[in-house]
Amino acid sequence: MKSSARRTRDIERQAGYLRPEHCVPPPPRGASDTMWFIRDGCGIVCAVITWLLVFYAEFVVVFVMLWPAKNAAYSLFNGLLFNSLAFLALASHARAMCTDPGAVPKGNATKEFIESLQLKPGQVVYKCPKCCSIKPDRAHHCSVCKRCIKKMDHHCPWVNNCVGENNQKYFVLFTMYIALISFHALAMVGFHFVFCFEEDWSKCSTFSAPATVILLILLCFEGLLFLIFTAVMFGTQVHSICTDETGIEQLKKEERKWLKKSKWMNMKVVFGHPFSVAWLNPFATPDHGKADVYQYIV
Repeated sequence: MKSSARRTRDIERQAGYLRPEHCVPPPPRGASDTMWFIRDGCGIVCAVITWLLVFYAEFVVVFVMLWPAKNAAYSLFNGLLFNSLAFLALASHARAMCTDPGAVPKGNATKEFIESLQLKPGQVVYKCPKCCSIKPDRAHHCSVCKRCIKKMDHHCPWVNNCVGENNQKYFVLFTMYIALISFHALAMVGFHFVFCFEEDWSKCSTFSAPATVILLILLCFEGLLFLIFTAVMFGTQVHSICTDETGIEQLKKEERKWLKKSKWMNMKVVFGHPFSVAWLNPFATPDHGKADVYQYIV
């Protein structure tokens, strides 16, 4: 059974079986195609919820805990730190959502394009029957984005986009900054409860005591949930980068055909070459430099 499936896959890879006459040329890129955005209802709702939850945390941290605090230095330091991390988290989310993750040109499996590849006799290529594209190695088709994505790790509804070759850095930064602000918010809630138990609650918040407690409990629940989720996701992504194996490749246990690189080089492939503070900057586009994205075993 296995050998039969392998034979079928080999036949599909043969250039002569691609049937380019069934593919229409890819549509020309216009002004509307300059920004990448997936029109998926579920993804858009999840992305909006993500921003609203961050804004809720901002509201509770600033107006419930820091604004009424007596220690101005404490409020200023924690306010600047939390807001800076929250800004970087939302900026990373926006970049991950609106950056082309590495989509293969749709409908490029045309006769002209295949001829331009100048394939050698016996050379094999993939064709995606769903988006009618010549699929590069390590690319997979996303049913939500309706495109083949290079080095696709997974489709994340929380950023309403695939995590792939071009936006993995921003997704990793998003999970890291969300985990940091979640931990910071939990720590501040802990300090707030300790100090307010020793004093009158009316002096600890501009809100009533019951409202303050409910707001803090909800923030604790949100912070704990997001801390666990994003910390695990961050660790998973870093491990995936270091081993140079995407989530889909691990799940499907695909045969490794690319050269094994050092963990440090794999990090440079995603975050840029050479190492710099720009690795932590969601506004800096990674410069791969000497870090080759693809190196295959011939």
